[in-house]
Amino acid sequence: MTAQIPAQARIFLTASEAYPALETLFLDAKEEILAGFRVFDPATPLYSDRGRDIGDTWFDLIEHTLRRGVRFRMLLTDFDPIIRPDMHRATWLSKRRMILAAEASGNPHLLDIVPAMHPARVGWLPRIFLWPKIISEIRTEVKRLNALPEQEAAIQLKHAPGLCQYISGDHPDLKVSLRQFPALIPTTHHQKLAIADGTRLMLGGLDLNERRYDTPEHRRDGPQTWHDAQIMCEGPIVEQAQRHLTEMLAVTNGTQAPQSLPLMLRTLSRKRNNAAFHMSPHTVLNKIEVAHLDMIAKAQHLIYLESQYFRSRVIAKALARAAREKPDLKLILVLPAAPDDVAFEHSTKSDARFGEYLQAKAVRKVTRAFGKRCLVMSPARPVTLDNDSGRAAHFKAPMIYLHAKVSIFDDTDAIISSANLNGRSMRWDTEVGMHLTDPQTVATLKQRSFDHWLPQDATPDYHDLQTAVSAWRKLAVRNAKLEPEQRAGFVLPFPIAPARRFGRNLPAVPEELV
Repeated sequence: MTAQIPAQARIFLTASEAYPALETLFLDAKEEILAGFRVFDPATPLYSDRGRDIGDTWFDLIEHTLRRGVRFRMLLTDFDPIIRPDMHRATWLSKRRMILAAEASGNPHLLDIVPAMHPARVGWLPRIFLWPKIISEIRTEVKRLNALPEQEAAIQLKHAPGLCQYISGDHPDLKVSLRQFPALIPTTHHQKLAIADGTRLMLGGLDLNERRYDTPEHRRDGPQTWHDAQIMCEGPIVEQAQRHLTEMLAVTNGTQAPQSLPLMLRTLSRKRNNAAFHMSPHTVLNKIEVAHLDMIAKAQHLIYLESQYFRSRVIAKALARAAREKPDLKLILVLPAAPDDVAFEHSTKSDARFGEYLQAKAVRKVTRAFGKRCLVMSPARPVTLDNDSGRAAHFKAPMIYLHAKVSIFDDTDAIISSANLNGRSMRWDTEVGMHLTDPQTVATLKQRSFDHWLPQDATPDYHDLQTAVSAWRKLAVRNAKLEPEQRAGFVLPFPIAPARRFGRNLPAVPEELV
C-alpha cells in the first residue's frame, strides 16, 4: 500500500521554504505537537513574519506554544559521547534550552523531551580491537576541554552526561578515567518529522539549526550551503506517523514488534539479544530500501535521485541490473561533490575514507552499466573561489552541499524521506519517509527538483523523460568548460577521481557503518 498523498501536499526546497512552514505548524497547533528530530536547536532564528511577531528564536516559539496550552512531545536524537561528543553535547544543551522555555511559559508540564540514544551497542569483542581508538577519542576530548577556560569547560561537561563517566580530575588537569568498559553506539535515530494535532505531518531530510538554513539561490558561503527537501501533508498517513513515534523506543529496545503501518516507509533496527561479536544492530524493517528496489525494477524511462550519500551496494547493483535489462532506462544522480566532513572539516579519518571508497565504487558501477544514459552531477555556485578550498571547491567554485533525500521514478512514483542511499539509512538508523503516487504531487516534486538546478530558460527537453539525461549531460559538460560566472544553472559533473584517490577499503567493517 502506498501513500496517496492529496494534491494539496506542499513541497519545500531548502530551509528558507521549510522553516517558515514548520513555524506555522507550531503556531497553528491547538492541542499537541509530536516530533522526532536528529537536531533541534532552540537558538535557531525564526524566519516567518508570524514567528517574528512573537520572538526572535525557536526558544520564543516553544515558550509561546506551551503558554497557549499546546503540549509538545519531542524525541531528540542523542549520540555516542565518545565518537560524537560535539553532537552529544548539543543534544543535552538543546534539552536544557527547551526546559528553560517551558519554565518561562508557565506550563512546564506540557513539555516532554526525551534525548533518545539508540539502544544498540557494539559487542565486547569488536570493542577490544577498537580499544586504542576509544582511548584516543577520549584523550582528544580531554585535551580540548583542558585548553578551554575553566568555566567554559565546566559548562561543556555539564551538557555531556555520557562523557563525564570517562573523565576525572579538576580543570586544567582533567584526565581519562575508565571505571568501566566504554560502550560504543553504532546507530542513531535519523528521522526528521513533526505532527500537529494528529492532522498535519511534515517530514523529509531537514533538521533545525542555523547551519542548515539556506535559500534556493544558494548565495551563502560554500560551507554554509545546504540543500534539502521536505513535504507537508494530511490524511491517514499522519495517524500512522504518530503511531510510529509512539512505538519507536520500544521497538528499538527490542521489547515490542513494530505495528503494520502500510503508508509509512521506515527503517528500524533494535539491539541484539547477544551482541558480543557484532558491530551492528538487528534490522527490523528496511521498507525504504525495499521501496527503492521495487521502484527501480518498475521504472522504464528515467530515475532521478538526490542523496547526501550514494554508498549502498544493494541499490547500486539494482540500478546496474536495471540498466542492463532495460536499454531505454536512464539515470540522473545528484550528489554533493564531497562529504561535509571531508570538504569542510578536512577529515582524514578511516570512516571518511571508507565512505568515499564505497561511494566511488557505487558510482563507478552505475556509470559503467548506464554509459551515456547516465549523468552523475554535483552542484556548485556560479562564483569563482579566491583561494584553494580543497574538496570544498568544485570546478573552481564553491560546492553546494546537498542533503536532500528525493527519488523520482518516471512520472508515476516518488519517495521523499530522511534516508540516504547508503547501508546505514537502509538497514541501521531510524528513518521515515513516504512513497508518493498521486500524479500531481509527483509532477510537482519532479518539476521543482529539476527547475532548482537548471537555468531559468531551460527548454522542455530538460524535463522530458526521453531527452532529460542528454540535455543535462551537455549542460554539465558545457558548464565545466566555462568560468563559474558564465555558467547556466548549477549543473556540473560529479568528481569521482578525488573520491577514488581518497577512499580506503576496510574489509572487516560493515558498509552500514558509514
